[in-house]
Amino acid sequence: MSIGTKELAPVELDTFENERLFEELKKAKEELFNLRFQSATGQLESHGRLRAVKRDIARIYTVLRERELGIRATPVAVEAPAKADKAEKKTKKAKAATESTTDDAAAEAVETKEA
Repeated sequence: MSIGTKELAPVELDTFENERLFEELKKAKEELFNLRFQSATGQLESHGRLRAVKRDIARIYTVLRERELGIRATPVAVEAPAKADKAEKKTKKAKAATESTTDDAAAEAVETKEA
């Protein structure tokens, strides 16, 4: 079991784009600075948090380096196609409704001609 932030688990880091990783790295470094400052002034209550933040920073650096070397793949933006899929589903539903209405009208026309 790894110690650290749950949202910065290695599985979660794989889904982040490089820009987001750099943002998380910046936040973690700021938190580490604040924790070290608290430790120096005697205000730090949780010394384990220092270790956890250092590990988070190391995980981020590892993921970035692995992507740089081509060991780990950089994620592709997934959100845009998902929105397009929703739009496609809506248009497919609308087409299906229109076709079913057209089919019903055609069936009525055939029944009328037969009668």
